[in-house]
Amino acid sequence: MKIAVVTGASSGIGREFVLALDREGKYDEIWAVARREEKLIALREECRTPVRPVRMDLSREDAADELARRISGEQAEVSMLVNAAGFGLFGEFRSLPLDEQKDMIDLNTKSLTAVTYAILPHIPEGGRIVNLASNSSWQPVPYMAVYAATKAYVMSFSRALGMELRDRRIGVTAVAPGWIKTEFFDRAIRDDTITYYDRFYTARQVAERAMKDIRKGKEVSILGFPVRMQVRLVKLLPVRFVMNTWCRQQGKSPKK
Repeated sequence: MKIAVVTGASSGIGREFVLALDREGKYDEIWAVARREEKLIALREECRTPVRPVRMDLSREDAADELARRISGEQAEVSMLVNAAGFGLFGEFRSLPLDEQKDMIDLNTKSLTAVTYAILPHIPEGGRIVNLASNSSWQPVPYMAVYAATKAYVMSFSRALGMELRDRRIGVTAVAPGWIKTEFFDRAIRDDTITYYDRFYTARQVAERAMKDIRKGKEVSILGFPVRMQVRLVKLLPVRFVMNTWCRQQGKSPKK
């Protein structure tokens, strides 16, 4: 059985990936993984491809191994793995609850790594791994310090893993979107620390662009010409200058 596995599938970009994969019509089943089963069941009704709701909290230590056991029990090949589970927190590092920041590190990096490791033996030659990074992957971001650091990890991990897997013809794509208006903001925004957002895209636009880039075998998928230009500039400019510019945009006076 040829399947796709999408984590964080109950909302946002993960949900849109399920719908995009359904439109492709290449899979016997799409396994939609998230904590909110009712959202997954509702999503199933929107798809022509059979969708298997998998209620699972990926922050659990044994979650990745349990998911792999279920896949093995079905003798399934995972032709597409989309690691979209994660969340962010905006605010001063010292003001945000430490436990929540540690949970963010665990879900955005440790769980993504564990799921990839556990499912990799089930990915055949020609398969694809997609990891959700961020436009904040490219530079340190004050007032999103830990979140940006987790996404820098995702970018670095994805590109290195892609190089390692070339001989098995398994591609790895990091999706690095800019601002996307989804439920992500309901959890991320705690106060008025972050107030400047230059432009928003939709989760569907991100998923559709990513699917095109995946078919082209791209290592990184970036939606929008302005975002791509920003990434190029960030790579050329001094890190302190980039951070100072970001702080000014948010109405913060950078410390000298």
